[in-house]
Amino acid sequence: MRNLRFIPALIGAILGIAVIIAAFYFIFLDLFVDLWWFQSLKQEPYFWLRLLYRFFLSGGVTLAFFLIFFFHFWIASRYLGLNPPDEVLADLDKRRRFQRFADVFMGDSVMVYTPISLILAVLIAMPFYQQWDAALLYFFGQSSGVADTVYGNDVSFYMLSYPIYLLIQKELLSAAIIIFASVGTLYWLEHVFIPNQNKEYHIGAKIHLTVLLGFVVLFVVWGFMLDRFSLLYSHNHAPVFYGPGFVEIFYRLPLIWIGIITFLAVAVTACLFIFSKEHRIKAPFLISSAAFLCVWYLPNVDSIPEGMQRYIVNPNPVKAEKPFMQFNIDATLNAYDLKNIRVIDQDINVNAAEDITTWSAQKRFENIPVWDREFLIDSYQQLQVIRPYYQFLSVDEDRYFLLDHIRQVNLAPREVNISKLPESAQNWENTHLRYTHGTGAVVSPAAQDADMPLVFYLRDLNMSSQVGLSTKNPEIYYGEGKYDYAIVPNKLKVKGLEVGKGPEVGDQNVDEKEYTGQSGIPIRSLFRKALLALYFKDERIFFSLGISTEDSKAMIRRNIIERINAITPFLQLDKDPYLVMTKDRFYWIQDAYTISKWYPASKPAADDYLEGDQPFNYIRNSVKIVVDAFDGTVDYYIADPSDVIINAYARAYPSLFKNMEEMPVELQKHLRYPRDLFYMQMKVYAKYHQTIPELFYEQAETWQFANVRNQEVRPYYQTMDFGNCKDMEEFVMINPMTPVSRDNLSMIGVASILDKETCGFNYKPGITIYKFRKEVQVNGPAQVEALINQDPEISAQFTLWDQSGSEVKLGRMVILPMGKTVLYVQPVYLVSTKVKIPELRRVIVSMGNEVVMDKTLWAAFDRLKQRFLKAASETGGTGTAKEVVAPQ
Repeated sequence: MRNLRFIPALIGAILGIAVIIAAFYFIFLDLFVDLWWFQSLKQEPYFWLRLLYRFFLSGGVTLAFFLIFFFHFWIASRYLGLNPPDEVLADLDKRRRFQRFADVFMGDSVMVYTPISLILAVLIAMPFYQQWDAALLYFFGQSSGVADTVYGNDVSFYMLSYPIYLLIQKELLSAAIIIFASVGTLYWLEHVFIPNQNKEYHIGAKIHLTVLLGFVVLFVVWGFMLDRFSLLYSHNHAPVFYGPGFVEIFYRLPLIWIGIITFLAVAVTACLFIFSKEHRIKAPFLISSAAFLCVWYLPNVDSIPEGMQRYIVNPNPVKAEKPFMQFNIDATLNAYDLKNIRVIDQDINVNAAEDITTWSAQKRFENIPVWDREFLIDSYQQLQVIRPYYQFLSVDEDRYFLLDHIRQVNLAPREVNISKLPESAQNWENTHLRYTHGTGAVVSPAAQDADMPLVFYLRDLNMSSQVGLSTKNPEIYYGEGKYDYAIVPNKLKVKGLEVGKGPEVGDQNVDEKEYTGQSGIPIRSLFRKALLALYFKDERIFFSLGISTEDSKAMIRRNIIERINAITPFLQLDKDPYLVMTKDRFYWIQDAYTISKWYPASKPAADDYLEGDQPFNYIRNSVKIVVDAFDGTVDYYIADPSDVIINAYARAYPSLFKNMEEMPVELQKHLRYPRDLFYMQMKVYAKYHQTIPELFYEQAETWQFANVRNQEVRPYYQTMDFGNCKDMEEFVMINPMTPVSRDNLSMIGVASILDKETCGFNYKPGITIYKFRKEVQVNGPAQVEALINQDPEISAQFTLWDQSGSEVKLGRMVILPMGKTVLYVQPVYLVSTKVKIPELRRVIVSMGNEVVMDKTLWAAFDRLKQRFLKAASETGGTGTAKEVVAPQ
C-alpha cells in the first residue's frame, strides 16, 4: 500500500517530463536552430529584435485585454448581493447571512473570473497575433507628404494607421459588448437567484453598466468614423474608375454622419431612461431608436442611390464624376510610381531613306538580342549540363564590359540536381555530403550571327573563357533549385564535390578542396549534432562518422527565395532573381517590393504579378537583395527611400537595411529595372496616361500590349545608346504598345536605371515614353509580321526549312526606337523534332515597309540600306510605300 502512494507522484513526474519534452520539441528546438542560423548570417540583433516585437506586441495586447476583463468582473463582484431591502438590513441574522454571502462571493469568485478573463483576452487578441507587423508600421511610420483630396489626410495614414485602427476598433467593440453583456447578466441573475433583493439595481451597478454602455457607444461611433474612409475603396464605378463617386460623397457620406448623430441620440436617451425614476422617460428613447434604425436600414435601400445615379449622374457623367475621376487618376499614378514619367513626342519619317544616314552612324549591332532566353535554355541543357547531376533552371540577361565595350549577354548558373542520377546513387550521403553544390555558369552573347555554332563567352566545367571572364569561387551552394540541407566540409574523401578542377577519379574530375566559406550552422558539439538530427528528423546526422564537430557546418534554407522569406516575410519578391558574376564569386540579386491594398482611390492590381495572391493597389521596388551564392550571406539595400513602408521597417530594424551607396560598385553595375514591375506599370499606364477626365472617360487613346501570333509582346531587355550620356550604353527594358483593337504602334516605353545627371552607376530608375503622333502610321509587330509573310523570298525559305524533321519558329520581335525611325529585328530558329536544340538560322530586319532576311544583322541592314537608297533615287527622294495587309 505504501508503494501505491508514489503512483500519483510518478504519474505527475512523467507528465511533467512529457510536457517539457513536447515544449522543447515544438517551441525551443526551432528557436535554437533559428538563432544559430541568424548567428551564422551575422543577423542575431535583428533576430532578437523581431522576436521582441512579436511577443511584446502580442503579449502586451493580451495582457491589456485580460486586465480590462478582470477589472470589470472584479467591479461587478463588489456589488452582487449588496442591495438587500431595508427590512433585511434591520434584521441582524439576515444581515449577517448577506454579509457572509458577499464575503464568499467577493473572495472566491476571483477563482472563476480570472481564468474566464484570460480565455476571453486570448480570443479577442488572437487577430493581433497574425497582424503584429501592421502595428510596427503604425508605430514607426511617418508621413509621405501626399494628401488625399477627399478628407485631406496624408496617404501614409491609410497605409500605415488605418488597417490597425480597423483591427483595434473591431476588437475593442467586441470586448466592450462581451463585458457589457456578461456584467449585465450577472446583475440580472442576482435578482433572480438571490432572495430578498430590492427591485432597483444598486446605484454602483447602474453607474457601472452606464460606463460600459458608454464604451460600447464610443467604439461604435469610432467604427462609423472609420467607415467614412471605406468609401475611398469603392468599386461601384469600375471599370470606368475606382474610388468614391458622386453617390458616395453626396449620399453615403452624409448618411454616415446622420447615423453617428442618431446613434448618439439613442445612447443619451437610453441613459435618461435607465436613471429616470421607475424608467418613465421612454418616448425620447423610442423616437431616437426608430430614427437610428431607419438610417441604419437606408444603405440597404438601393432605389435612392440608383435614382441619383440614373437621374443625376448618368445624364451628365463627366460633369458629375469629373473630380472623382481626377482623384482616381492622380492616386493610381502615385500608387504605381508613374507620376514622373518622361513623355517624348516622337517624330517618325514616313520615308525611311531620309534617316538611313543616322542608322549608318550607329557604332554597333552587337547588343541587339537575337537569342531569346526561352530558346536558349534548351541549347544550354543539351550542350553545357555535361554531368547528370547538374541543371540549368533559367537564363538571365545582363551586361558586362567585354572586348572593349559593354555587351549584353545571356547567363545561366549550373546548379546541382541529383534527381537524374541512378536511384541507388540518390542516397543520404550523396545528397547531403557529396553532391552539395553547383559549379560555374554559362555565358553567351545575346547578339550572334545566324547559321553559325553558338558562341560562348564562358563555358564548360573548367570555366573556359576567351574573353577574360573568370571567378575565384565558382561554387554555387545557394540558388533557385529545391535544395536539401548540406553539411560541409566533412570527413569524406571527397570534401564536397567540385567538378572540373582536380585530378581525375574514375570517369569524373573532382577537387578535394574543402569548403572555406562562412556559411552554415557550426556543428561544434555532440549536443548541436543531436539537436540538428532531431530538427531534421534524421538520426544519420548524429551517427555519421563523416561529420566533424570541429569543422563541419550545416547549410539550411539554400533556396534563395526560401532563405529571404525566412528573414523578411514582409517583403514581396519578384519572380525572377538573376545571377551576377564577379572576380571573386557569384551573387544573386533579388528585387523585392513593398505593397499595400490601402492606397486611397487607386486602381487594384488586376493580375497575379508577384508570387502569392495578396491583393494590392500600391507597389514600390523598395529593396534590392543580394545573396552570396557561395556562402549564403544576405544583404538588403534600400532602393526607394521615398517609400513610407520600407522607411517604417528600416526604423524598426535599423541593423537590417543598408543604403544603396553601401552596395559594392561591382554589383551596382548590374542592377536593372524589374521586368514584372515594368509590365504591371505599363498595363496600368495604358489607360491612366489619359490624365484629363474627359479623355479618361472616353478611353479613345487607351493602349494595349502589342500582339504577335496571339501573344503579347512582353517587356524585354536591350543594351543601347539613347544619347543620354556620351558614348554610354544603357541596359534598358523596352515595351511596345498599340491602340486597343489596332495593330499600328502607339508608343515604345523604355525603363532605365541610368543616372542621366552624373552618368555614373547611381541607381536612378525612370521611365521614358516615346509617343508617336496619331496622324502618322507606324507599323506594329503584327503588321511587320504580315510584311514578312508577304515576302516571297522569305516565305519560300520558310517552306523549304519547315519539313524533313525540322520546324521553323520565330523568336521575340525586337523593336528599337532610334532617331526618327523604328527598327524591327526578328530572329528565325530551326528546331529539330528529334533533338530539341534550337538553331539560329536567319535574322529578319525591317524598317518602314521593307523587310530583308540574312545571316547577320550587318548584312541584313546593308541590304535594307541599299534597297531604301535605290527606292529614294527612283522616286526622287520620296521613298517607297507598300501597303501592309494585317494578318487575319
